[in-house]
Amino acid sequence: MKKIGVLAVALATAFLLGGAASAEMYMEGYLGGTAAAHMGQAFTEQGYYGGFAGTIANHLQFPGISDATVLGGLKLGTWFVKEGFAGYSGYPDWMKYFGFYTDFSYQKLDLRGQDLSGTNKWGGSSTGAYLNAGEFTSEGSIATWAFMFAGRYGFYPDSEVPFGRLQPYVAVGPAIMFSSMDPKITTRGVVGSFAGYPYAQISPGAQASTNIALAVDAGIRIMALKNVSFDISFKYRYAQPSYTFSGFDTNISGSETFKLNPVYQLFSGQVGVAYHF
Repeated sequence: MKKIGVLAVALATAFLLGGAASAEMYMEGYLGGTAAAHMGQAFTEQGYYGGFAGTIANHLQFPGISDATVLGGLKLGTWFVKEGFAGYSGYPDWMKYFGFYTDFSYQKLDLRGQDLSGTNKWGGSSTGAYLNAGEFTSEGSIATWAFMFAGRYGFYPDSEVPFGRLQPYVAVGPAIMFSSMDPKITTRGVVGSFAGYPYAQISPGAQASTNIALAVDAGIRIMALKNVSFDISFKYRYAQPSYTFSGFDTNISGSETFKLNPVYQLFSGQVGVAYHF
């Protein structure tokens, strides 16, 4: 999968740069705010401890409410105009409504103060279900490289910008998502003689995942000058990464393992400035 991603990036970059001298190209930087749909999930935290504890299996769930954060990125793109692209000048006139761009973005993705609920077993015997099972916190980041096929329409044309000063557009395409999670889990007994006792405090360290994602954009580009535009856009990104964690419980001195498979549905709004050449 990583080799496919590297090849796609190389081909897209070469494809764009090949027409830099004669095509309607642009480079844009943007900044905005982002949020994620709830990504809560159930998972099993398995551990082995010496002495009275033995084997422990905590079946837990957290709501997955992420912190709002800032997103920044760059775009490099072109529209398929008659003047030529990548040395080819035979595009029909209707192709000016379509284009292609690559989009690289970066953001943090943190989940703080998530309440855990679920059940647990000590030595194979269930101690029951409970709501106040502990706390889940995670710090992470997401970098996404998208390959977008776009369509646009122009309004308010003039001699300087014949296509139109106001250009709404939509785009869709595949993306490569590089993500990481660094969770910290504290679980505690809340029934019987172990009520309130913190029996698992684990920080297994960060894990990374590389996945194919879906990318969808919509926006309005405003041509302030022939070579300068402002872009107001909205993004949606979807991916299903997977992380496997293993660590050590510092409270009772036992090993712990668990796996997380969050569904990322990321929404963002941003404004950008582009130079056209």
